[in-house]
Amino acid sequence: MRIKGRDWRTIWLEDDGCSVGVIDQRKLPHFLHIHIIRSLEDAVEAISQMVVRGAPLIGVTGAYGLMLALQKDASDASLDFAYKNLVSSRPTAINLNWALSRVREHVINLPLHLRAEAAKEEAQEIAEEDVLICEEIGEQGLLVLKQINAEKQREQQGKPLNVLTHCNAGWLAAVDWGTALAPVYKAHRTGMNLHVWVDETRPRNQGASLTAYELGCEGIPHTVIVDNAGGHLMQHGQVDVVIVGSDRTTKTGDVCNKIGTYLKALAAFDNSVPFYVALPGSTIDWSVLDGLQEIPIETRSEIEVLEIEGHSENDEIVRVRLCPSQSKGFNPAFDVTPSKLITGLITEKGVCAASESGLKSLYLK
Repeated sequence: MRIKGRDWRTIWLEDDGCSVGVIDQRKLPHFLHIHIIRSLEDAVEAISQMVVRGAPLIGVTGAYGLMLALQKDASDASLDFAYKNLVSSRPTAINLNWALSRVREHVINLPLHLRAEAAKEEAQEIAEEDVLICEEIGEQGLLVLKQINAEKQREQQGKPLNVLTHCNAGWLAAVDWGTALAPVYKAHRTGMNLHVWVDETRPRNQGASLTAYELGCEGIPHTVIVDNAGGHLMQHGQVDVVIVGSDRTTKTGDVCNKIGTYLKALAAFDNSVPFYVALPGSTIDWSVLDGLQEIPIETRSEIEVLEIEGHSENDEIVRVRLCPSQSKGFNPAFDVTPSKLITGLITEKGVCAASESGLKSLYLK
């Protein structure tokens, strides 16, 4: 994707082959800062501290983290230690476990001296696959947006298509293109007249900072709203479609995504607004039937709720306290949206119903 006319990805292997460069998403939108990951410990910290975030990108970062661990020590003990530390750094997003398992299975039966290079090749392949998959999600989602826009233009010719999204599921959440925003980018580049309502997405404000930043770089009209404004906009006919991403999708079509997604789905359902989830196949957890009961929900630090971060007049990023000093905070990072509230799942293989039969029609042919 583009930043000031230059094409970027979120993660890349440095020229030395022994370190990994990423965009530090904690600094955006105010500063574009490159963070270098040089070790397993760096990779764990980058994931847990949200230097990188978004299910697809977390998976790729984890794959490179295993590579870095094996470059230092290629033993079975090192591989197991690295796997356990990385997989526990963000427990909800299934892509991390998927990518780590893929690299581990790829190298486990190889001689020790071949493991690091094989892990590097596999991590690079996962990254390249992610780009292609996300672009195809964009193409599949473009067909959805075209259909909804055609219906709108018959009644309100010349009016923009209003898309509402939650959290950040754009290219910053993947290697490139993203998931929920990929159809928006594709539509914009075809010349479609559209506008995006951007949920701020408290408490880390990934919408207000990251999604707004991405859309601004692409020149896509957008408006940042408080999280609780979405239902109001839907009631007044100002949202034509909701598209969100997914951190884990069950085999039955339940979707675990950033906290607040469930409330948007409820509002969309009540107002007959199409609610779509965009996801790669790697986000499907075929072992889980009931998302509400079986998916572990990460609880993050209460500080993220009690304090807020912003750009000061002194050109610095500072934190300030929002709540009384004696107040406690609770910070679940995700919630689960039941399949019955979802209009459809947009994947790289096509669009399907949010159900076991719908997913199997695409992935188990």
